[in-house]
Amino acid sequence: MKIKRFILSLIVLLICSSSLFAIESKSVIGVVNFMTCLTDSKYGKNEQEQLENIKKQWSSLIEETEKELGDVSAKFEDQDYLDGLSPEAEEELKMKQSALNQDLAKYQNQLYQILNQANYFFIQKMSSNISKASESIAENKKLDLVLNKEACFYNNPKIDITELVIKQMDRNFDKETVKNEDATKDENQIVADTKQAPAKKIK
Repeated sequence: MKIKRFILSLIVLLICSSSLFAIESKSVIGVVNFMTCLTDSKYGKNEQEQLENIKKQWSSLIEETEKELGDVSAKFEDQDYLDGLSPEAEEELKMKQSALNQDLAKYQNQLYQILNQANYFFIQKMSSNISKASESIAENKKLDLVLNKEACFYNNPKIDITELVIKQMDRNFDKETVKNEDATKDENQIVADTKQAPAKKIK
């Protein structure tokens, strides 16, 4: 009796599993390469350019400080130069060297923190842009699910929609750029009109 119940339960479980598999097999899935979207889309290139500009500005400041510190440190290696300094002047030089060391460490730490924060917001912003573009492609292609390719051990290349998503992202970027440019023009025009408006005479 127990054996019959076990066999019956097993048959029911197999039927349910087969039905579930059949439902899932009808789902249409797409995958997106997240990193490719970061590097190849207009959104990604624009954000990376901004990150590079930040890095260049701080790197320039760090390089200038390093050069100045190197010049000061070189003076301490020149015994003839040190012999010509008064005790007060030598002490002042030591204080300058210490201050430059502190400035250099501060700038490097600030750059590290700024880049970390910028990278965090970059990934958050790009995730939103990729998600928005993926949703549009999913609606057009009647997809039930869009996955990040990095989450898949394997996927059939036929379901890769990365190229379509990047094209949609670029279209969204162009629309957003035009919208921002129009808004800037309107703001500039308002400012110009305000400056040209004659002041009212006080009676």
